[in-house]
Amino acid sequence: MMTDSRMQRGQQWLTTLMQLTGVSVDVQGELETTALQDSESREPESLWLTIDETDLTPEQIQIFIGSDGSVLDAIQYLANSILNLNQSQEEQASYTVELNGYRVKRQAEIREMAEAAAKLVHSSGQEVEIKSLSSAERRQVHTFLKEFSDLETFSRGKEPHRHLVVRPAMLE
Repeated sequence: MMTDSRMQRGQQWLTTLMQLTGVSVDVQGELETTALQDSESREPESLWLTIDETDLTPEQIQIFIGSDGSVLDAIQYLANSILNLNQSQEEQASYTVELNGYRVKRQAEIREMAEAAAKLVHSSGQEVEIKSLSSAERRQVHTFLKEFSDLETFSRGKEPHRHLVVRPAMLE
């Protein structure tokens, strides 16, 4: 299993990045177990890099998360871009950067939004747009709603005005 080298690379990179901002933190790494990969799937393994907030002040935590998670998203985007650069398919991973439970809380909110949209589409038969999601969050909604075979999801528009659309699946 190559997870270890990717995990270590991720932890080391994020620890160094945080040091460059003048804070010294531990970074825990773990394999996301909820996304059990079937062997067919070409999806890279999903690794969580959790910044230990014990030594951070509430102000620092707020700064690193940013408004609506924008800073955390930027750090995560950098992690994924840089850590997967010039890596073979097997050595690539999908990194989620977590701080102070933000991602877990946000995931629950996104799941609620997805379920509310699914309900609305089911009751109205109309498409529903979910606005103001980051690209990572749109991917989460796609994933959450996969279980509804009668619905389809896709993105519409250009960043930063890209929205997720949920609608009844067009039957073949």
